[in-house]
Amino acid sequence: MRAPRRVLVRGSSMAPTLHDGDVVLALPGRRARAGDVALVRWPARPDQLSVKRLALPDDDGRWFALGDAPLASTDSRTLGPAEALAVVTHRLWPGPGRLRRR
Repeated sequence: MRAPRRVLVRGSSMAPTLHDGDVVLALPGRRARAGDVALVRWPARPDQLSVKRLALPDDDGRWFALGDAPLASTDSRTLGPAEALAVVTHRLWPGPGRLRRR
């Protein structure tokens, strides 16, 4: 995956930053940093992609990734470290705008 990718957000794990039905822009190849929102893949669920916030990198290049709404999120607390595939930089729909790092 090298070209920018539009991603449909499903679920409420990233509220209030993102909501179910939002469309975001994911940029592969961009250097991920703590606080970025990213498209991630879990080794425990290789067919599932998720949008989460990157917290801490591990020694293997993976990330501890969390939802912004911890009570509504299945994330690294359950699934372990995730592979960051692309940094999510913008919401495209509704209300286009740049996402901020925390």
